[in-house]
Amino acid sequence: MAFGVDNERQRLAKYYASLSDGELEQLADDADSLTASAREAFENELDRRELNDFLSRPVEQRSRLDMRALVTIRQFRDLPEALLAKGMLESSGITCSLANENLVRLDWFISNFIGGVKLQVAPEDAALAMSVLNQPVPENFEVEGVGNFEQPRCPACRSLDIAFEELNKPVAYATAYFGVPIPLSERTWKCFTCGHRWEEEPG
Repeated sequence: MAFGVDNERQRLAKYYASLSDGELEQLADDADSLTASAREAFENELDRRELNDFLSRPVEQRSRLDMRALVTIRQFRDLPEALLAKGMLESSGITCSLANENLVRLDWFISNFIGGVKLQVAPEDAALAMSVLNQPVPENFEVEGVGNFEQPRCPACRSLDIAFEELNKPVAYATAYFGVPIPLSERTWKCFTCGHRWEEEPG
């Protein structure tokens, strides 16, 4: 187990060392959502570059939400999927935020390690937000950062109620230990209507 932890720390240290000062500054906004080992590696890199002030500065307000009082209602491995859910909430008048968004934009593989992109809302909006996300998905809609999105359908029953399969944490940590992404059927879909699973065609 200690060997795995050491590998994890080395990989994180190497990753943070490869980032520019500007990228580290961006990541400082999401530092509170890092795991303990990721946070330690991040702070070590800031200390090495004498950039500790990145963490002491107030985070720029991206919304009116009190960032300390947010609750996570969904986690997504892929940023486009998180942006779709965020767009659905915002179009319903619910203020929300994506934690870890900057981290995943810079390195998709780190998403597996940190638990994905977290969709967060104020506690009093959580029930309503979940009901919005559980509604039938429209066939087409506009989403910031994605553009016009046409929702895929289940090839078996043509339902729109589909999603990517979740990547479990043990598998995510195992891939981090090896230091390279391992093929994990990352484009596998599941239909919640009929239970059918299928692989998305490349391209």
